[in-house]
Amino acid sequence: MQELVNRLMAQGLTEEQAYKAIDVIKDFTKEKFPLFSGAIDKLFSKYGPKDDEEDIMP
Repeated sequence: MQELVNRLMAQGLTEEQAYKAIDVIKDFTKEKFPLFSGAIDKLFSKYGPKDDEEDIMP
């Protein structure tokens, strides 16, 4: 998914805008294919913006 974010950023979007665009695509896809909404959520949940807290070792 980072490749998609990078491509969107290469087209002039900020990183925040790129992630928002992906959110819009995700929501659109879920509306068009409601039968697959659970799978779509699972797929896209892996690829959201990373919080700094996740990188800290316990």
